Amino acid sequence: MTVVINREHNVHYNKKRIYRLMNILHLKSVTRIKKSTYIPSTPQITAENNLNRDFHADKPNEKWLTDVTEFKYYVGSSVKKLYLSAILDLYDRRIVAYKIEDSNNNHLVFSTFDEAIRQNPDAHPIFHSDRGFQYTNKIFHQKLVDAGMIQSMSRVGRCIDNGPMEGWWGILKSEMYYLRKFTDKDELLSAIEEYITYYNTRRYQIKLNCMTPMEYHEAYPVA
Repeated sequence: MTVVINREHNVHYNKKRIYRLMNILHLKSVTRIKKSTYIPSTPQITAENNLNRDFHADKPNEKWLTDVTEFKYYVGSSVKKLYLSAILDLYDRRIVAYKIEDSNNNHLVFSTFDEAIRQNPDAHPIFHSDRGFQYTNKIFHQKLVDAGMIQSMSRVGRCIDNGPMEGWWGILKSEMYYLRKFTDKDELLSAIEEYITYYNTRRYQIKLNCMTPMEYHEAYPVA
């Protein structure tokens, strides 16, 4: 909030002043809900935790994280679901690529990866995921080999090994999803897509020198 006010109104308030004003206006942040979503499966391929919780990157496309999360919407008394697959760049924290589908399956993950490669054909990052069935699939492993990427996987039951990706799910859901009840698929789909665009292009981050992910990405010096 402090960064937004200072950047968009060209002022220089400190965070304590903004915090006091928020208290006066009864504005509070939303607490993220922590859930365990690990589904056991029999892996075809496994990889070591080559990332090893080193979440620092010196340049774009050096380290990518990925995962799938679910969203619910309601049609009468029926509960429906959408699944979001996304790839996060650890350098600029931008969402490199994403796909949204009705089912959590191989196609969802494979098409997300294909889109990331289409947009970044020269990228050869460490590619880190959990041990979900899509990522331990032989076909997906071959995609990584063909793209010249190093596969890395979280250890079983260690969500923190993919911490920044889990953290991004929390940001997305606390700012866009938890405060609303969606009763229409298209409404939820549009909300997710609009938020990702907002996050990449308009959401300032202190860790990125108060830039947006795309501003930080584009500021990287090109040799």
